[in-house]
Amino acid sequence: MGQTDVSPANTIRDRVLIALQKAEADDAEGIRARTLRLVSCAMRDRDVTARGQGQCAGCEDTEVRKLLEIMVAQREVSAREFDESGRITDAEREREEMEILQSFLPQPLEGAALETAVDAVVNDLEATKLKDMGRCMAELQSRYPGRIDTGTAGKAVRQALR
Repeated sequence: MGQTDVSPANTIRDRVLIALQKAEADDAEGIRARTLRLVSCAMRDRDVTARGQGQCAGCEDTEVRKLLEIMVAQREVSAREFDESGRITDAEREREEMEILQSFLPQPLEGAALETAVDAVVNDLEATKLKDMGRCMAELQSRYPGRIDTGTAGKAVRQALR
């Protein structure tokens, strides 16, 4: 399952809502439509909270990304618990929902792309010592929000600074 629309102009919210419309047209009671309805409701709930705090536009894309990450983590825990209790069907359903949710999250930087990003940050910051690692990691996370796995990136930064 890939992302519904990968054009940079669309936000995660837009992609979720477009996918929800399509899923409801295809199979209104299918797992994809049910999962996306949950996401839509959670986004509206976050919007109400944001407006209550004076943010008239509602929650931003970063908040929607965090929401999806939380929902994925919840399903990981649930799937593991269902597996441990022998409820295999429920665990499989949780994993299906997890795949649907992950399809809307940005793909993490890995391999050559991560090395290129790390090299660019190290050069831009003129980092030369391991004590610069914190600055490099912070810059990576700000340039590539939601796409940096801190463990993998930390190893790459450490290697680049040696």
